[in-house]
Amino acid sequence: MALPPKWYQFLVGVFASLGSFLFGYDLGVIAEVIQCDTFKARFGTDSAKIGAVVSTFTGGGFIGALIAGYISDWLGRRITISVATVIFLVGGSLQTAAQSLAYLWSGRAITGAGVGILVMIVPLYQAELAHPSIRGRITALQQFMLGIGALLATWSGYGTYIHLTNEGQWRIPLALQMVPAIVLGTCIFFMPESPRWLIDNGKTEQGLAVLAQLHANGDQMDPFVRAEFEAIQTSITIEHDTEAKKWSQLITDKLNFKRLFIAVSVQGSIQMTGVSFIQYYAPSIFAQIGISTSTTLLLQAINSIIALIAQFCCIMFIDRFGRRWVLIIGNLVNMVAWIIVTALVAEYGGQDNANGAHWAFIIMTWLYQFSFSFACGPLSWIIPAEIFNTATRSKGVAIATMTSFATNTLIGQVSPIALEDVGWKYFVFFIVANFTNAIFFYCILPETSRVPLENMDQLFDSSWWVPGWDKEHVMRLREELEERTEEIREKDGNAAEHVETAP
Repeated sequence: MALPPKWYQFLVGVFASLGSFLFGYDLGVIAEVIQCDTFKARFGTDSAKIGAVVSTFTGGGFIGALIAGYISDWLGRRITISVATVIFLVGGSLQTAAQSLAYLWSGRAITGAGVGILVMIVPLYQAELAHPSIRGRITALQQFMLGIGALLATWSGYGTYIHLTNEGQWRIPLALQMVPAIVLGTCIFFMPESPRWLIDNGKTEQGLAVLAQLHANGDQMDPFVRAEFEAIQTSITIEHDTEAKKWSQLITDKLNFKRLFIAVSVQGSIQMTGVSFIQYYAPSIFAQIGISTSTTLLLQAINSIIALIAQFCCIMFIDRFGRRWVLIIGNLVNMVAWIIVTALVAEYGGQDNANGAHWAFIIMTWLYQFSFSFACGPLSWIIPAEIFNTATRSKGVAIATMTSFATNTLIGQVSPIALEDVGWKYFVFFIVANFTNAIFFYCILPETSRVPLENMDQLFDSSWWVPGWDKEHVMRLREELEERTEEIREKDGNAAEHVETAP
């Protein structure tokens, strides 16, 4: 018995999200790695050099996202994913076997390049496969699998930190990340190629066959498949006629620039919420209020479970709640959590016996983790993947992903120095950033939930800097695909009647 089409799309999206798993694992594992005594004994404790262990990974991700913007349109989505896993495995091997900081930095940079390609291409691939009604749910898998990766990283890191006293403390967790990379790189070719990429590259019949496989169990005459196929063909024809594949079109075309501005803003804002600061330097942050490293690693492992629950909730509800207000409210909740954390550290910092303050601090970090993982994290991948048209999608998402890695690198390099120099006062930056994020997105972000990809041009043409948040306008765009489907259904019905009555 064939799977229902939406279940099939969802399962393909889950498998592709192994690329996000690798990102989450590497983000989660490094906090434990740099705290191991055996790691410090081999590589030293200089803050700038340790910061470089983190930032070389994200710097590599910046380069990887740029590369992906080129090769994904040339090679296709599946081959790009496979190439990324090979790069990731080379970097993972260097990290695991590193005997000096030079080897470790090189491995981190190469691994980051592989991850940069993956986190750029995976949500784009998912969005191009998904039905509009579940597109948010499927692209939210990026953050969900990132959370699973971080969860396994924190628990494996905690286990080796507690039970081992040799260099296996950090080499084993670094080695484990290569297993899912092998699975993803070899099995991705059993998944369908993006139908939009196929049609865009002249493989029209294959594109139609994949659309039918995704949406109608292989029935190429299904009304929805026919309507979607015609819409994609029309959109791509217009894009080719206007030479929209040029990088310059992202800047010179008003609609493309607005979308690029929003995508870059979303990805840049995510790092300003403080997520990477917490991810990389949790022991140093918790030490500000007197919580030990071993306790912090346990709490971070629990934090990963909370994040996973929040990400699952996002998958279940994001297509119902939409994008705009979820992102705005998420940033405001983050701000409240940071305000309370900052006040607690300012008042009770360094007091080992302030158990009430410790628990309040911990609960606020859990609140922040839930808010970020339900709202900001998933939407940072969902929004850029769905707002561009076919011709500019890979390049726009690449630039947005590069922005994420650039700001991530900045936070990773600056944070340990800032903590040493100004302590808890550094937290004020994240309070201000979350507040301004909320105001900013209130002013520029339109609602994109359930709008077909081929209708995004119309959505962004409805307004300029003030978003088209007219609900009636968005509903009309959502209904347009349904109307096209119904028209084809009626034509097919009339044709069938004509055949039956013919002599």
